[in-house]
Amino acid sequence: MQNEIEGTDKVFKALADRHRRKVLDLLYANNGQTLSSLCKQLDMQRQSASQHIDILINASLVSVVWKGREKLHYINPVPINEVYERWVRKFEQNRLNFLHELKKELEGDGNGKT
Repeated sequence: MQNEIEGTDKVFKALADRHRRKVLDLLYANNGQTLSSLCKQLDMQRQSASQHIDILINASLVSVVWKGREKLHYINPVPINEVYERWVRKFEQNRLNFLHELKKELEGDGNGKT
């Protein structure tokens, strides 16, 4: 359980920074990019981009695959899905139930009565 909490903390820390979210957006749009390619789109120095990507890798949000001499970065959606399942979905269900009940109330009982 403690490892799960630590992993979730790393994901939240990684997602808290707008530059790291932009890296994820860039990889979502075009998965499998090199550091050089990401740096051009991020408008930041290689060292800064590398630090941000290392945090994403440490949080398991980005994985690396070597293809010859190229180091390609890929988005890993699993940790984001885990955050969604644990932290978002349960709150979303109440809202959806409320909207369903409201719809039923506004539309009436199906016999033309409201």
